[in-house]
Amino acid sequence: MEYRMMAGKIHRATVTEANLNYIGSITIDQNLLTASGLLPYEMVQITNLANGALWQTYIIAGEAGKGDICLNGPPARLFHPHDLVVILGWRNLTRDELRTYQPHVVFVDEHNQITDVTTEESPFKEYVNHPGLKAGASETSIG
Repeated sequence: MEYRMMAGKIHRATVTEANLNYIGSITIDQNLLTASGLLPYEMVQITNLANGALWQTYIIAGEAGKGDICLNGPPARLFHPHDLVVILGWRNLTRDELRTYQPHVVFVDEHNQITDVTTEESPFKEYVNHPGLKAGASETSIG
């Protein structure tokens, strides 16, 4: 039996460009791909925190260090520069693979530069005061 598990997550990245005339995909800074464990041409899910839009497409690697998060093609109608997004990749793993499985969660600042990478994400914490989040919010426990 295989389980569909989160492979990597880029949390609250800022959309830098939306290019309707490109044939499709999402361009992601290579540094973010490396840190998250996501791969070029891998299918990902992107959720827009501004409007709740959800899109699935494949990754194109962008230049390392530029902070690019560009939605190409049709999603450019749903994702706009400065929108915050969550990018999730998935892997199918066997029970044996789950024993050593560790997804990577990448946190970024407003310029999509890495502020933290973790292999754990507490289901009881709300990350509202992470360095990559808006000022004035606070980290709270839920439960």
